[in-house]
Amino acid sequence: MKTLVLGATTNPDRYAYRAVHSLQSHGHEVVPVGIRQGEVAGLPIRTDRPQEPGVDTVTLYVGPRNQPAWYDYILGLKPRRILFNPGTENPEFEALAQQQGIQTEEACTLVLLSIGQY
Repeated sequence: MKTLVLGATTNPDRYAYRAVHSLQSHGHEVVPVGIRQGEVAGLPIRTDRPQEPGVDTVTLYVGPRNQPAWYDYILGLKPRRILFNPGTENPEFEALAQQQGIQTEEACTLVLLSIGQY
């Protein structure tokens, strides 16, 4: 299952950094996307909004104030679901996604992985 981590970072103190590592260790294919180039878990952080085929899940680590610039990109990927991690909840974006048949979930990626519910 392919997961795009939006808000990926090289900062090991950030949850997005931990999520990339945890997703990999649980056997998921990960595409880190962020605003600054770098590397996380041996993967390049993409800053070019890649048109990645077959994305199952987009997990958000970008706050609601900064999400509108990403709406079209994320919806265009046609993921099965979007995970809104704590602090990223956004009723407007959730409604837009649901109108396009995309599941939305307000949940923590790290918790879901740790309890086997990802």
